[in-house]
Amino acid sequence: MSEPFDAYVDQFTLSVGPYGVALNFARSSPKPTAAGSVPQAEDVGAVRMSLEHFKLMAFLMARQVREIEGQLGIEIPVPVQIMNALRIAPEDWQKFWREGQ
Repeated sequence: MSEPFDAYVDQFTLSVGPYGVALNFARSSPKPTAAGSVPQAEDVGAVRMSLEHFKLMAFLMARQVREIEGQLGIEIPVPVQIMNALRIAPEDWQKFWREGQ
């Protein structure tokens, strides 16, 4: 079995298939990117799991974020530029975070 890893990541992609999910994590390069070029990222690792496990994790993580925001009396901001890049409509975002409250 592989050694567990502990790493900082600031990027991820999902690979979803009929039997499971792979979360692929990466970290942005600390070096500046030339204008017009694609920023480089270093692959950190992948975590694979069943669809059921993935769905449970998504639920538990969303619940934890709601609890943290409630306990601290804050709303953790996500920049509009990121939302736009991920094609998340503001109304979808608001609906998701208001459900379950």
